[in-house]
Amino acid sequence: MSDESEPEGLREWFHWFRTTDHGAVVYVREMGMSIAAVLLVGLLLFAVSGVWPPMVAVESGSMEPNMNVGDLVFVMDEQRLAADAAHAGTGVVTYKDGREVGYKKFSDYGDVIIFRADNESGTPIIHRARFWVEEGENWYDRTNPDHIGGADNCRELRNCPAPHAGFITKGDNNPQYDQLGPLTEPVKPAWIVGSAEFGIPKLGYVKLCAIELQTPGRQPKCPVG
Repeated sequence: MSDESEPEGLREWFHWFRTTDHGAVVYVREMGMSIAAVLLVGLLLFAVSGVWPPMVAVESGSMEPNMNVGDLVFVMDEQRLAADAAHAGTGVVTYKDGREVGYKKFSDYGDVIIFRADNESGTPIIHRARFWVEEGENWYDRTNPDHIGGADNCRELRNCPAPHAGFITKGDNNPQYDQLGPLTEPVKPAWIVGSAEFGIPKLGYVKLCAIELQTPGRQPKCPVG
């Protein structure tokens, strides 16, 4: 059957679509194949990670130098392949426990988790789980003095005693624990999206640039020049 002849029947139409060199059809065909390939890769990553989306882009320098703006990070359900040192029932290894057993992720002890602050919608936070606190616990004595802003006791720490059980978290490049400011209370396991497994430098800029184009007025992340 030539391109000039009219295809008859579904089979001939399908054969024509696959083989014709008609410009518009070739464009549609290649676009369709590209979209199908992206969807297939996405589904495979989801099957492995158990999280959607399975990859997130780093938007701030709070985890430098172990994660940088523009890194694309693969995320996995924290319960999958959980280490023996994970806190009971959570799948997350804290900095404190990781240091005791030599467990490291992203060049430091413990897991880096992706979570939604106070379970709110919006951009998830990527920070390291430092230690676990129980509801009502005075956790002042368990802190690193360098990360509490000069506080002298529990009363001077926000979220101390702990309003509920959860993880105390901190960006590797931040001076204080997240729970000392308005960012978040102790992170409940239900707020966790997953754990960061590995990162690909710069590739996350593709996502950041796309978001920037769709959101006028957003703080620019896309590299210029």
